[in-house]
Amino acid sequence: MRIWPGQPQPLGATWDGTGVNFALFSQVASRVELCLFDNPHDRVEAARYDLPERTFNVFHGYFPDVRPGALYGYRVHGPYDPQRGHRCNPHKLLFDPYARAVGRTVQWNDALFGYEVNHPHEDLSLDSRDSAPWAPLAQVVDTAFTWGEDRPLRTPWEKTVIYELHVKGFTRLMPQVPERLRGTYAGLASEAAITHLKRLGVTAVELLPVHFHVDEPFLLKQGRTNYWGYNTLGYFALEPRYCSETDPELRLIEFKSMVRALHAAGIEVILDVVYNHTAEGDERGPTLSFRGIDNSSYYHLVHDNRRKYRDFTGCGNTPWVRHPRVLQLIMDSLRYWVTEMHVDGFRFDLAAALARQSGDVDRMSGFFNVIHQDPVLSQVKLIAEPWDVGEGGYHVGRFPVIWTEWNGRYRDCVRRYWKGDGGTVAELATRLAGSADLYQDDGRRPSASINFITCHDGFSLRDLVSYNTKHNEANGEANRDGSNDNLSWNCGVEGPSDDPEIVELRRRQMRNLLATLLVSQGVPMLLAGDEVGHTSQGNNNCYSQDNYLSWIDWSDREEARGLLQFTQRLIAIRAEQPALSRRHFLQGSGPDGLNDVYWLDSNGKQMSVEDWNSSHVKALGMLLLGHCSQLDHQGACIIGDHLLVLFNAHWDTVLFHLPPAMRSVAGIERLFDTATGDVNVTPYDPREPYPLQGRSVALFRKRIAPEGPQHEFR
Repeated sequence: MRIWPGQPQPLGATWDGTGVNFALFSQVASRVELCLFDNPHDRVEAARYDLPERTFNVFHGYFPDVRPGALYGYRVHGPYDPQRGHRCNPHKLLFDPYARAVGRTVQWNDALFGYEVNHPHEDLSLDSRDSAPWAPLAQVVDTAFTWGEDRPLRTPWEKTVIYELHVKGFTRLMPQVPERLRGTYAGLASEAAITHLKRLGVTAVELLPVHFHVDEPFLLKQGRTNYWGYNTLGYFALEPRYCSETDPELRLIEFKSMVRALHAAGIEVILDVVYNHTAEGDERGPTLSFRGIDNSSYYHLVHDNRRKYRDFTGCGNTPWVRHPRVLQLIMDSLRYWVTEMHVDGFRFDLAAALARQSGDVDRMSGFFNVIHQDPVLSQVKLIAEPWDVGEGGYHVGRFPVIWTEWNGRYRDCVRRYWKGDGGTVAELATRLAGSADLYQDDGRRPSASINFITCHDGFSLRDLVSYNTKHNEANGEANRDGSNDNLSWNCGVEGPSDDPEIVELRRRQMRNLLATLLVSQGVPMLLAGDEVGHTSQGNNNCYSQDNYLSWIDWSDREEARGLLQFTQRLIAIRAEQPALSRRHFLQGSGPDGLNDVYWLDSNGKQMSVEDWNSSHVKALGMLLLGHCSQLDHQGACIIGDHLLVLFNAHWDTVLFHLPPAMRSVAGIERLFDTATGDVNVTPYDPREPYPLQGRSVALFRKRIAPEGPQHEFR
C-alpha cells in the first residue's frame, strides 16, 4: 500500500478522484493507526497503517490506492489516565468523527468499553479486549451528485409554517407510499407524502435527528430502540435505518434526492441536530469515537475531578465547545449539511448547553459568535430549543439576533387559557401579538417566536385533550419518565370515550388550539399527525416506541378527514391574510400611523384595565385592521382585510358585539367557527351580536379595497 504524507485538512476521509486523504485530530495521541476492512462482517481488520504525518495535532496521510467503498476505523495510541481526563485505548476501534457514511453500525458487547465492566475500580481499569468485531465502521464515499437547478428556497420567516416529523413515523403507515419506501427518506420524497404536505400548506419540514445515532444497551435488552435518535455518534453521517438503499453511496443520493424533491415542491428542509451531547455517555459509557480519540479535548470535564463529565443535558456528557477543534467539528458539520446536502436550516436540541463556556450560558460565547460571522450559516434558518437541564438553563427570549426560538411560554399560556385557567387573557394577548416582551428589546421580530402547542416531546394534540395524566407504562420505567404537561383538561373521562359530548368537546378543543396557533403572530409549528388526530394512547415520551404509538395513523376516518380539512383551511387563511403574518409586532401604530390591533371585550369595546387583571374574564376579541399592515420588500404598503378573531374559553355562550370597524351591512363574512368546525365562508350581519359558543374561536373578515377609506377603531 502506497502512503504519502497528505494534508491536515479537510478532516475525515476525502476522496479526490485519485485517492483518499485521511485526517484525524488528537491533541494527546502519540500515534494513530488507520484500520481497513474488506467487508462489514469482518471481525478483524485486513490491514493497519500508521498515519505518517502530524500537523497542528492532526494526524494525516494520503492513500492513492484506496477507493470509495473502503471500510475503516482508527486506533489511537496515547495516555489512559481517567483521573487526568485521558482515555486513549488502542484496543478499541474508533469511529471517525468526520465520517460521511456508516459502513457498519454498533453491535453491543462489553469489549466496546474502554474499561473492564464490573471491575471493582470501574472505569479506572483498562480493558485490553479488541472491540473491532463489534465497533461501528466508517465508509469512504464519493459525494458527487447532480443537483440541477436546486437552490435554497429562503422562504421568509413570516411566511413559514413548520411541520415537525419523524422520517420513519411519517410514512411508515401511509398507504399510498410504495411499501418498500415506507419509513425512509425516499418515502418522504414520494408523490403521496409530498402531496399531503402541499395540500396541508406547510412550507418547511423539521426532521427529527437524521445523524447516525446509537441505541442504548438497556433499551435493546428491553426490545426497544432510541426511536427519536437523540443519541448522535456521527455528525456528518446519515442514519442508515431510514434508507431504502443498502449501499452507503446510494443512501447519500437518496437523501439528496429527497431534499431536491421537497425543494421542487416549495418545501424547505430543517434538521433537528444534537450537538449538546454524544452517544458515549458518562465515564461508565462505551469508547466508540471521541472518548478514545481525545477525551479531554472533546468533552467538558469537571474541573477538579477530570474523571467526571459536566452534564447539562441529562445524557451523561457535554461537548467542550470552547475547544477550537470541537467548535470546528460543529461548524464543519453544519456547513456540510448546507453546502453538500442542501438543507435550509437547523433546530438545535438543548441549545443552551452549546453556549456554556465556564458553566454559565453566555450569549457572547464562541459558538454564537462564529455562527454569526459565518457567510454560509448566518444565512440559513437557525432555531434554538432555548433550554437545557443545567442550572439556570431556561433561556426563552435570551438568544441573540438572527436566532429564532421554540417559545415554551407561548405553548404554556395557550394551553392554560384553553384549559379554562383564570387570569390568562393578558398574557394570551401578548403571545397572540408575537411575544414582544421576549423578543423586541434586542431588535428581533415576531418571527423569532416559533409558536407551538405540541411537539415530539410531550402529548400529541389529540392526547393533550384526552388524557389528564401521562401513560408511559410501555417505556418500562414505571411511568416515571416524561413530563407532567397536562394538569387536567376536565374532559371527564381519561382516554378513549364513546360519550358523544366528550368526543365533541375534545374535537372542539383540538380545533381551538390549532386555530389559536395559526392566527398568532410568529412562526407556527405543527406536530406531524396532529392534523389527523393521531394518538399515542397517552404516552407523552415515545422516544423508544418504534411502533404504532409513534407511526402516524393515516387510516380513512371521519374524524381525521374533518380535522385535516379544518387544518388545511386554517393554513390557507394564514397564507391569504397578511395581517396574520406581519414582520413587526402588533402594538402601537402601523406604517401609516393607524393602530394595527385592538383588544375587545364582548361588548365590542376596548378591554379595560379591570378586564385585563380579572381572573374571571375568559373571552377576548382581537381586531386586526387591514390598512397598511406592513410594507413589502420594495417599501409598498400591503393592504389586507380587517380581521376579527373572537376567543371564548368560558363553558357558556357569550354574545359578542362586533366593533364599529366591522359594522358594515355588506362585506362581513365568517371564515370559520371551531364550535362546529365549519370552514365555509358565510355572510354575517354585523349589527347582530354573534353567539360565540362555549370553548370556541370564530374568525370574521371585512374586505376592504386598497383605494378605499382605512377605518380606524371608533
